[in-house]
Amino acid sequence: MNVERYLRLIAGSFVLVASVLAWTVSPWFLVFIAFVGLNLMQSAFTNWCPMMAILRKAGVRDQHEAPGTEEKAARACCA
Repeated sequence: MNVERYLRLIAGSFVLVASVLAWTVSPWFLVFIAFVGLNLMQSAFTNWCPMMAILRKAGVRDQHEAPGTEEKAARACCA
């Protein structure tokens, strides 16, 4: 997996867990969901996200560095 896929996985997990916590523990967890959403929006415009920097420092590859991604991108219908 590459940085972009890990980022989607982590953001989706955060939203899912925070949603359950907002339902069961405290509605203040909705603030965390809003933070994740705003962070994803700003990363769409700036192409920078703190989690991406953390993942890169952890050694996760970027998409263009992953082996075989050129072939997969060419075969993908929505690439």
